[in-house]
Amino acid sequence: MTTQALRNTILVQLTDLHIREPGRLAYGRIDTAPYLERAVQSVLALRQQPDAVVVTGDLTDFGRAAEYEHLARLLAPLTMPVYLMPGNHDDRDQLRRSFPGHAHLGTNSDGFVQYSVRVGDLRLLTLDTCVPGASHGSLCEKRLGWLEAQLDACRDEPVVIAMHHPPFETLIGHMDEIGLLEGADALEALVSRYPNVERIICGHLHRAIDVRFGGTIASTSPAQAHQVCLDLAPDADSAWTLEPPSFRVHAWSARGRRLVTHLAASGSFEGPYPFHDNGALID
Repeated sequence: MTTQALRNTILVQLTDLHIREPGRLAYGRIDTAPYLERAVQSVLALRQQPDAVVVTGDLTDFGRAAEYEHLARLLAPLTMPVYLMPGNHDDRDQLRRSFPGHAHLGTNSDGFVQYSVRVGDLRLLTLDTCVPGASHGSLCEKRLGWLEAQLDACRDEPVVIAMHHPPFETLIGHMDEIGLLEGADALEALVSRYPNVERIICGHLHRAIDVRFGGTIASTSPAQAHQVCLDLAPDADSAWTLEPPSFRVHAWSARGRRLVTHLAASGSFEGPYPFHDNGALID
């Protein structure tokens, strides 16, 4: 095979950006914009440039027009396709108005932000889990029916399903209370019928979590700024921390025919330094 025929597909996942208007602080303490700027530069610095970037929700903090305008400027340096989807902090209608060039945001006749796009050798399907005015998520029969029709149509393609609320218990009590409260069991039963679903990638948790789900792997990704505290007590306080941010790099191996996921740190660091000199391990 030629080198081109064996080209891998790379899909970067960013999530939970919580962008405010310029100069406004999220939760009265953190300017999230510089964190997204660093993440964007980190994506552009990857040695293998992604085929696309998907942002799995909570693009802004309150879904305001000025926040989306700020977000658009921050994402503008990205040179590859960027696929947006709402989280519980977003406003579907304002998202569509603020990104008129993203035609895929308005393709679902039921009003949900659900779409199917080809990313290299992968098929990306987005699921809208948002409940207007609420923090928790839900998947109704219409949304699941759309997914089933899409999965039937792409049985011969490796599929990545992207959604905001994770469809599994994370053991972080205050986050599970606002997780996917309706439709998780139905989603798992549906996905289990399609072995070509390589991943279900989610946001909302501001942490890296991986779970077996419906015969595949479901995961959440760290946020680009603040992270949810790792506290598995059922009555843990709802709190965040400034742990180092990172993002997911999902790479479809053209040779191995499987999806390999990496966690990439956001920012710049010392290195790279060699392990060897003249063929020998450096002493």
